[in-house]
Amino acid sequence: MKLIHLSDLHLGKRVNEFSMIEDQKYILLQIINIIDEVKPDGIIIAGDVYDKSVPSEDAVRLWDDFLDMLATRHLQVYAISGNHDSAVRFAQHSRIVDGAGIHLSPVYDGKLSHFTYADEFSDKCGDVNIYMLPFIKPANVRAFYPEEEITDYTSAVQAALKHIGGPAADITDSVDGTITTNEARNGIDNSKRNILIAHQFVTGAERCESEEITIGGLDNVDASAFDDFDYVALGHIHGPQFVKRETIRYSGTPLKYSFSEKDHHKSVTVITVKEKGDIEIEKLPLTPKRDLRQIKGTYEELSDKKSYEGTNREDYIHAILTDEEDVPDAISKLRIIYPNLMKLTYDNKRTRENRIIDGGADVDRKSPIELFEEFYEKQNNQGMSDEQKELVQGLIEGIWNK
Repeated sequence: MKLIHLSDLHLGKRVNEFSMIEDQKYILLQIINIIDEVKPDGIIIAGDVYDKSVPSEDAVRLWDDFLDMLATRHLQVYAISGNHDSAVRFAQHSRIVDGAGIHLSPVYDGKLSHFTYADEFSDKCGDVNIYMLPFIKPANVRAFYPEEEITDYTSAVQAALKHIGGPAADITDSVDGTITTNEARNGIDNSKRNILIAHQFVTGAERCESEEITIGGLDNVDASAFDDFDYVALGHIHGPQFVKRETIRYSGTPLKYSFSEKDHHKSVTVITVKEKGDIEIEKLPLTPKRDLRQIKGTYEELSDKKSYEGTNREDYIHAILTDEEDVPDAISKLRIIYPNLMKLTYDNKRTRENRIIDGGADVDRKSPIELFEEFYEKQNNQGMSDEQKELVQGLIEGIWNK
């Protein structure tokens, strides 16, 4: 069985106030092209389909178009809600679209959606089970299992997976009337091949700025919670990576959503489930319409044709100026060359060194221009130029003579 693992589409996202909708349309079409080449049996989308719990119309329309393209290819789609999604809105019409092979995780109700498929290895090592666990917090699980000791995210996930079939209930045997409970169907059959889709932060994963951070790592889930699964398709972390073992894996975002991701190589993850314990993993690269990158140098260097010739000037840019003096209206001037300049910062003596400005000593003995010079030097980590001194002296004299 071959599956493509995606996550964290963040449809409708804005980066530094730039809408990413056109870039997302472009990359989703590229993913469709990969699907047509790979010809998988199903598509996994591990949460954060939207960037906001109340998505924009453009984001909803784009998700609808993407699902339509998948449905027309007669693919099985397994999508869960993430922490950015509204679990209730995400699950709307899920029962209707199930018939088209589009499986959307419901709001967590104490059990997990579960799908079983047979393939060429089923006779030898059992069918493939796919379990869908939407983003959960300890309180979500505690509401259904108050008798469990659920104190953190790890114990919450462990409890949810322990009771994978839902809360125990009395069942009457239709033949002899014996009353039993359904505990036997809870838990995971380790003799079969089991895949879990989840959206949580697994301890040890590398984070970046565009992700939602919980103070103190309170949302950490220990990787041992997933020991019973052959493959864990994770969402939430934006950099593609595995945690503890190759088969506990984040596919990452299809696009870069912050400059902390500038060195990421975005991809889709293709997994081929063979015999029990044998999973082949391949990453296929994605190429964005516009890259998100960083350039650095003086204003003169960055505006020199030699520095941008042969590059995509439409890329999203963070420009770092190394000029010691601020360049007037630099961002507007540079946008003539780089129209999608998102961010401009300085790296010079003033920004590299944070100096403490103490209360002035011997203030009464120093002239106003001397005091201003001291203040300027401590603020900017360099002395004033003769031209600046002359300007400030003229201003001081003008104020004093009024």
